[in-house]
Formats: sequence, C-alpha cells, structure tokens
Amino acid sequence: MPSLTTKTKRPGARFRTVTPVLSAVVALALPLTGCTTVPTTAPSAVRAQPAADGQGRFGTVDCRKAKCIALTFDAGPSEHSARLLDILKEKQVPATFFLLGKRHIAKYPELVKRMADEGHEVASHTWDHKILTRIKPEQIREELRKTNDAIDKLTGHRPTLMRPPQGRTNDTVHRISREMGLSEVLWSVTAKDYRTSDPKLIHKRVLQQSSRDGIILLHDIYPGTVPAVPGIIDALKERGYVFVTVPQLLAPGKAEPGTVYRP
Repeated sequence: MPSLTTKTKRPGARFRTVTPVLSAVVALALPLTGCTTVPTTAPSAVRAQPAADGQGRFGTVDCRKAKCIALTFDAGPSEHSARLLDILKEKQVPATFFLLGKRHIAKYPELVKRMADEGHEVASHTWDHKILTRIKPEQIREELRKTNDAIDKLTGHRPTLMRPPQGRTNDTVHRISREMGLSEVLWSVTAKDYRTSDPKLIHKRVLQQSSRDGIILLHDIYPGTVPAVPGIIDALKERGYVFVTVPQLLAPGKAEPGTVYRP
C-alpha cells in the first residue's frame, strides 16, 4: 500500500556492537536505531482502510475514537509467562506475543495454547533469533516457516504478524514476508528491559514514552519485566488508554503482508 507508507528516519541506524562476553539473551533485544530509512505505515493510516472487524475476546474497541495502545512481548514464552498471563487476565488486557521457536515455543507449548485461548494475538519472532538481514533468503524463510508451523500446530491459527529480531529489516525481508503472508510490526516504546531488572525503572520508561497508537515493546523473558506490568497497566488506564492487540489497533483496516507497521 504505497499511498499509506511514509518514510521515517530514526536517529542512529548503526547498531551498538555487542561484545562476545555479553549474554546471548541480552542480544535478543537490541533496540531499533539508526540513520537508515525504513518505510513504515502508521496504525492511523491503516484504520482508513475497510477490512477486519476488530473483534477480540475483550470486546470491540474502535481506535478511531478510543485512545488505544498495544502491549507487546518479545522472545517468550518463558518461566515468567504464566504469571504474566495471570496478570493480563485479571486486568482484562489483551496483548500481542511475538514468540521465539527454539527453547521457547518448543519448551512451553502449553503457554502458547493458553495465550491463544485467552484472546491474545500470537505472532512470530523467528525460530532462533537470527538477524534476518544477515542471512540468506532461504534461511529467512526457514526462520519464519518453522515458527509459523509450530504456532499453527499448537493454536490452529497461522501467524499473520512477525517482528524481525532487533527490528532489522530490508527489502529482502519485506519480499519474503509478503510471500509468506506476514506483516512486520516494529514499536514506538521500549523500556530497554534487557538492561535492567528494576520494575520501577521499566515502569517509568514506558510511561515517559507512551502516546496514542503506541506499540510498547517488553520482554517476558527478563525477571524485572512482569513485576512492572500491573503498574504500567493501571497507570496507562488512569491516563485514559485502552489496551488492544496489534490487529485491533489497525481495525477496521487490516495488516498487509510485506508492510512494516510502526506508530
């Protein structure tokens, strides 16, 4: 949808060099930064399109009128995810989960089923967190295919959304995503929870960056993140925000395969 796509420059396109001594888990979450130009489409532009009905387990939300925000979690499931799902259920908040395959979906299949059963959007974060812009096209396809197959087998629903590791994407990734029926979803809010285990700091960072149509990036694999979630939800609700999944944020429009979405 070229007419809906805008070019957005984000300062500092070169990513921080991660030294070998850093944990591989920390490397999962390096922020999207840079001076490269990534064509992206804003949720408000998608809502101008007729399409999906916006139905969700937590009710229909019209984000053309409501002050919506999407809570998303990368790189799970993990040992912290069951508690997170308890919190989301108690607070009646839907989320979007971008799941990893190896060591995650494969290790916690019951949590993947629960995410889908409780009305959350289950999406792909690739199989092994390979940086898609650094690998061959057939490897990109394999990273996405294996994850989609695993989620489909567990939930009966094939993902339509994916988040590229570290937010790194390019024309080849767009083309393959389009072929596989996947849209790419980036973010506008990051707590950098891979650098801190302090729930108060995570809470503060999210609230400082949040705005209407925001997409919040958190990780339920880190110990400080899930304890921060109840306070984040309560504080944003007090500010008038309504939590939605990414598809609900775009409704009544619908995500188009091969398109990159970011507020």
